[in-house]
Amino acid sequence: MRVVIASCSVDYSGRLDAHLPRATRLIMVKADGSVLVHSDGGSYKPLNWMSPPARLAEVAPDEEDIEAGVTARWEVTAAKSDDRLVIRLFDVVSDNSVELGVDPGLTKDGVEAHLQELLAEQVEVLGPGFRLVRREYPTPIGPVDLLVRDAAGAAVAVEVKRVGGIDGVEQLTRYLDMLDRDPLLTPVRGVFAAQQIKPQARVLAEDRGIRCVVLDYDAMRGLDDPSARLF
Repeated sequence: MRVVIASCSVDYSGRLDAHLPRATRLIMVKADGSVLVHSDGGSYKPLNWMSPPARLAEVAPDEEDIEAGVTARWEVTAAKSDDRLVIRLFDVVSDNSVELGVDPGLTKDGVEAHLQELLAEQVEVLGPGFRLVRREYPTPIGPVDLLVRDAAGAAVAVEVKRVGGIDGVEQLTRYLDMLDRDPLLTPVRGVFAAQQIKPQARVLAEDRGIRCVVLDYDAMRGLDDPSARLF
């Protein structure tokens, strides 16, 4: 991972256009190709970012940039769309790169882990004819919760969350990119399954062709019989 603290401006173009004027910010460049721009507020959420797969190129500033005091220009382009992120660096405070190695992955809480176990046992919840291939299916960047095949035999990667947010959609997107490189699996579809899916996460998932499935934890545990409900 490369971590840069610098005075910079940021321009994003693609499905929408956005501009961040010059200010001191934290820029993270991850090994998976993602680039994130953070301020000193806003909790964990970046001000702007480019999701993988993407390519970062450091190009020479043009005359206009040089006159404005730009010392370096980064152009980040998405591999599967026309989205483009341009970062203009003025004063660099620090620039460090560290090899983090393979992450063991997130340890899930009891409910989330149990949801994954129940869904593996009741994979027909996803649709008739679905069958489980493997839980914790390995990828180069960590295991996807479930790999299943649908009634037609197509591969489907399933990420299970208790509360589904944007981070979970990003995580599944990275897994799908890796799995799609396997000629024995491609094309791989995605399913984002959770007890509750936040509206922003649903919009992002559906925009990327990922199906969202809301899981009824009590019904899957046999504690609730939907047929016995009055409404």
